Amino acid sequence: MTTPAPLPVFVVLCCVLYTACAARLRRRGDRWPVRRDAGFWLGGGLLVAAFAVPWGVWLAPFTAHMAAHLTAGMVAPVPLVLARPVTLALRTLPPPGRRALVRFTRSRPVAALVLPPVAAAVDIGGLWLLYRAPVPSAWHHSPLLTLHLFAAGVLFTFALLAVDPIRHRPGLAVRGGTLLAAAAGHAVLAKSLWTTGPPGTAHTPADLHSAAQLMYYGGDAVEIVLALVLASQWYRAQGRSFRAHRGTRQAATA
Repeated sequence: MTTPAPLPVFVVLCCVLYTACAARLRRRGDRWPVRRDAGFWLGGGLLVAAFAVPWGVWLAPFTAHMAAHLTAGMVAPVPLVLARPVTLALRTLPPPGRRALVRFTRSRPVAALVLPPVAAAVDIGGLWLLYRAPVPSAWHHSPLLTLHLFAAGVLFTFALLAVDPIRHRPGLAVRGGTLLAAAAGHAVLAKSLWTTGPPGTAHTPADLHSAAQLMYYGGDAVEIVLALVLASQWYRAQGRSFRAHRGTRQAATA
C-alpha cells in the first residue's frame, strides 16, 4: 500500500498547529497538559506509520494488511481523541470561529453520528462489510480504505470516550454497553477470518490464522485501554458525587 503523498505533510502541519495552539494557551496562563501534545503527535505518527511501514516485507500479505488497518483504525485514534483537539480549538479560536465550531458540533447530523451505538455501527459494521461482503478485492489495498477506517475509528473513539464537548453526552452505562457490544462484534469477525478469508481473495491458512490472531488480540488490547479510560471516568465521577454529598451533609449539620 502506497502512502498518499500529501498525508505526511498534512499530519505534520496538523501536529504543529496543535502544538502552537497549546503553547498559546499556556502563555496566557491556562493549564494544558503536555501529555496531550505528545498524544496528538503519537496518533499522527501512527497514522503515517500505517501507510509508510513496509509491513509486507516482514509479514504475509493478509497479516500485513491487518497490521496496517489495525494501526490506522484502532490504535492511532486513541491518543488523538485523548488529546482533546476540539476542546483545544474551542479555547483558542477567535469568537467567530468558536461560534462556528459550536454550531457544527451541536448540529443534528453530528449529534446523531456521535451517539455511541451509531458510531459503533459505522465502525464495526464497516469492517463486517469489508471482510464479509463480496466487495472488489482492490478495495483491500486502497489507501482510501485505510483513511476511511481511520476516520471511522476516530468517530467511534470520540463517541465512546466523550472527552470533548458534544451536544448530548451519553452516560457511562450507554458507552460501556456499546464498548462491550462492539468488542463482541469485532471478536466474532476476527474468529471468522481464522478459516475463511474475505470473499474473492486467496490467502494461505497460515496467513489467515496470523491475521485473525492479530485482529483478535490487537483489538482486545485497544478495547482494554478504552475500558480503562471509561473506568477512570466513572471513578472520578463517583469521587465528585461523594465530595458533593459530603459537603451537603456537612452544611446541613453545621
